Amino acid sequence: MRKLIEQILKFGVVGVIAALLDFGILNLLVIFLHMHNVIASTISFTLSFIFNYLASMKYVFKHRPDMARWMEVLIFLLSAVIGLMMNNGIIWLSTYGMNRDAFITQHVEYVLRTNVGKIIATFIVAVWNFVIRKIFLDDTHTAMMAKLQRKGNIYTEEELEAKWERSLAHRIGMWSIEHTPKGWH
Repeated sequence: MRKLIEQILKFGVVGVIAALLDFGILNLLVIFLHMHNVIASTISFTLSFIFNYLASMKYVFKHRPDMARWMEVLIFLLSAVIGLMMNNGIIWLSTYGMNRDAFITQHVEYVLRTNVGKIIATFIVAVWNFVIRKIFLDDTHTAMMAKLQRKGNIYTEEELEAKWERSLAHRIGMWSIEHTPKGWH
């Protein structure tokens, strides 16, 4: 449990920095360049995603030895694309009903509503990202095996290994290793 809390805290620190980057770029584009909020959000989200990927894979999640790096990137990217769609949908809804040129004619209200939408989207997408990345990208097998060292564990080493081998995350990881082109180590 302590490791999970530590991991959530690290995820939070990386997330806060990524969110500040996302909010900062979004507001620069909307406030000063009068850009449409969904376009601005796509740009800011993409830039913060790049930072988030690099920092998350270095400080938050451990590389799984049973998964090829290209699959790691693909899972991270697919979860980010879904997160971007959720993010942009919420931001679009935040200014729904305003004039088509509201980003110019109703600028202050438009910026305020965009930021409220962004706050809501940030929390929803953060939960989505943590769950997906925890399931598919984290080296949970090593953590599960470490539990065997603790007193009172309900699984034997063989049961735990069998459970891990049947897991979707492990099967995807092994498939990725088997289908990695030569020279892509």
